[in-house]
Amino acid sequence: QAQLLESGGGLVQAGGSLRLSCAASIRTFSLTTMGWFRQAPGKDREFVAAISASGLTTNYADSGKGRFTISRDNTKNTVYLQMNSLKPEDTAVYYCTATSRSASGDQYPSDYKYWGQGTQVTVSS
Repeated sequence: QAQLLESGGGLVQAGGSLRLSCAASIRTFSLTTMGWFRQAPGKDREFVAAISASGLTTNYADSGKGRFTISRDNTKNTVYLQMNSLKPEDTAVYYCTATSRSASGDQYPSDYKYWGQGTQVTVSS
Protein backbone atom coordinates (compact mmCIF):
# COMPACT_ATOMS: atom_id res chain seq x y z
CA GLN A 1 0.00 0.00 0.00
CA ALA A 2 0.96 3.61 -0.40
CA GLN A 3 -0.03 6.83 1.25
CA LEU A 4 0.26 10.31 -0.22
CA LEU A 5 -0.14 13.43 1.89
CA GLU A 6 -0.40 16.83 0.23
CA SER A 7 0.26 20.17 1.89
CA GLY A 8 0.82 23.77 0.92
CA GLY A 9 -2.55 24.75 -0.46
CA GLY A 10 -4.31 27.94 0.54
CA LEU A 11 -5.75 31.25 -0.54
CA VAL A 12 -3.64 33.51 -2.74
CA GLN A 13 -4.27 36.55 -4.88
CA ALA A 14 -4.00 36.38 -8.65
CA GLY A 15 -0.37 36.67 -9.70
CA GLY A 16 0.85 35.07 -6.50
CA SER A 17 2.66 31.79 -5.90
CA LEU A 18 2.18 28.60 -3.94
CA ARG A 19 4.34 25.53 -3.46
CA LEU A 20 2.55 22.25 -2.96
CA SER A 21 4.31 19.32 -1.36
CA CYS A 22 3.43 15.65 -1.33
CA ALA A 23 5.01 13.30 1.16
CA ALA A 24 4.79 9.75 -0.15
CA SER A 25 4.94 6.55 1.81
CA ILE A 26 5.83 4.33 -1.14
CA ARG A 27 8.46 1.68 -0.72
CA THR A 28 9.58 2.09 -4.33
CA PHE A 29 9.25 5.88 -4.49
CA SER A 30 12.49 6.34 -6.42
CA LEU A 31 11.12 4.01 -9.12
CA THR A 32 7.69 5.65 -9.35
CA THR A 33 6.32 8.31 -11.66
CA MET A 34 4.59 11.02 -9.66
CA GLY A 35 1.94 13.41 -10.83
CA TRP A 36 -0.41 16.22 -9.91
CA PHE A 37 -4.01 16.49 -11.01
CA ARG A 38 -6.63 19.03 -10.07
CA GLN A 39 -10.39 19.19 -9.91
CA ALA A 40 -12.51 22.31 -9.86
CA PRO A 41 -16.17 22.24 -8.74
CA GLY A 42 -18.39 20.77 -11.42
CA LYS A 43 -15.46 19.78 -13.61
CA ASP A 44 -13.59 16.59 -14.37
CA ARG A 45 -10.28 15.85 -12.75
CA GLU A 46 -7.54 17.10 -15.06
CA PHE A 47 -3.83 16.51 -15.46
CA VAL A 48 -1.45 19.20 -14.25
CA ALA A 49 2.07 17.78 -14.27
CA ALA A 50 4.08 14.57 -14.04
CA ILE A 51 7.68 13.69 -13.30
CA SER A 52 9.59 10.51 -14.00
CA ALA A 53 11.16 8.39 -11.29
CA SER A 54 14.61 9.88 -11.93
CA GLY A 55 13.27 13.41 -12.22
CA LEU A 56 14.81 13.80 -15.66
CA THR A 57 11.51 13.83 -17.54
CA THR A 58 8.69 16.25 -16.79
CA ASN A 59 5.37 16.71 -18.49
CA TYR A 60 2.93 19.60 -18.14
CA ALA A 61 -0.57 20.39 -19.21
CA ASP A 62 -0.74 23.42 -21.48
CA SER A 63 -2.53 25.34 -18.74
CA GLY A 64 0.53 25.25 -16.51
CA LYS A 65 3.42 25.44 -18.94
CA GLY A 66 5.76 28.29 -18.09
CA ARG A 67 4.06 28.84 -14.73
CA PHE A 68 4.23 25.50 -12.91
CA THR A 69 7.30 23.43 -12.07
CA ILE A 70 7.19 19.87 -10.79
CA SER A 71 10.20 18.47 -8.95
CA ARG A 72 11.04 15.68 -6.57
CA ASP A 73 13.49 14.76 -3.85
CA ASN A 74 13.95 11.01 -3.78
CA THR A 75 15.93 11.24 -0.54
CA LYS A 76 12.82 12.65 1.15
CA ASN A 77 10.15 10.72 -0.77
CA THR A 78 8.60 14.06 -1.64
CA VAL A 79 7.29 15.64 -4.82
CA TYR A 80 6.64 19.35 -5.23
CA LEU A 81 4.58 21.60 -7.45
CA GLN A 82 5.74 25.20 -7.62
CA MET A 83 2.96 27.37 -9.00
CA ASN A 84 3.69 30.94 -10.07
CA SER A 85 1.59 33.64 -11.71
CA LEU A 86 -1.54 31.98 -10.39
CA LYS A 87 -4.88 32.76 -12.01
CA PRO A 88 -8.43 32.45 -10.67
CA GLU A 89 -8.96 29.56 -13.08
CA ASP A 90 -6.28 27.61 -11.22
CA THR A 91 -8.68 27.34 -8.28
CA ALA A 92 -9.22 23.66 -7.58
CA VAL A 93 -8.41 20.80 -5.27
CA TYR A 94 -4.94 19.55 -6.18
CA TYR A 95 -4.17 15.85 -5.88
CA CYS A 96 -0.85 14.09 -5.68
CA THR A 97 -0.74 10.78 -7.52
CA ALA A 98 1.58 7.88 -8.26
CA THR A 99 1.83 5.45 -11.16
CA SER A 100 4.07 2.80 -12.57
CA ARG A 101 3.53 4.21 -16.07
CA SER A 102 5.66 6.69 -17.96
CA ALA A 103 5.56 10.39 -17.21
CA SER A 104 5.57 11.12 -20.93
CA GLY A 105 2.60 11.39 -23.23
CA ASP A 106 -1.03 11.89 -22.38
CA GLN A 107 -1.90 11.41 -18.75
CA TYR A 108 -5.28 10.28 -17.46
CA PRO A 109 -6.58 9.75 -13.92
CA SER A 110 -7.14 6.07 -14.75
CA ASP A 111 -3.38 5.71 -15.30
CA TYR A 112 -2.68 6.48 -11.66
CA LYS A 113 -3.06 3.96 -8.88
CA TYR A 114 -2.50 5.94 -5.69
CA TRP A 115 -4.06 9.26 -4.73
CA GLY A 116 -3.75 11.71 -1.87
CA GLN A 117 -6.69 13.39 -0.18
CA GLY A 118 -6.09 16.66 -1.98
CA THR A 119 -5.28 20.20 -0.97
CA GLN A 120 -7.41 23.21 -1.80
CA VAL A 121 -5.93 26.04 -3.84
CA THR A 122 -8.02 29.18 -4.14
CA VAL A 123 -6.91 32.11 -6.27
CA SER A 124 -8.79 35.34 -5.79
CA SER A 125 -9.07 37.97 -8.50
